[in-house]
Amino acid sequence: MATQVPLDSLDKDQLKTFSDFLMSYNKLSEMCFIDCVTDFTAREVKSNEERCALNCMEKYLKMNQRVSQRFQEYQMIANENALAMVQKSGQLPG
Repeated sequence: MATQVPLDSLDKDQLKTFSDFLMSYNKLSEMCFIDCVTDFTAREVKSNEERCALNCMEKYLKMNQRVSQRFQEYQMIANENALAMVQKSGQLPG
């Protein structure tokens, strides 16, 4: 029998996920804008500003992906170590 997740909980989780996404997006936008946009005298985005913003975004996303990857690796090692400690203490059959 499947466990049902309360609708309120699902809505809160989705809202939190969306909120986290927006915070990350806003941080990325602000950081790249500050670093790349230098000329406010024209309406058009200069090609060097556009190139800079695209590079900035790509680097940020790659960095974010790498940090997430390393965090997952760390979590796996931590879980394996915790399981080994439990097995060593005799609380779980090995």
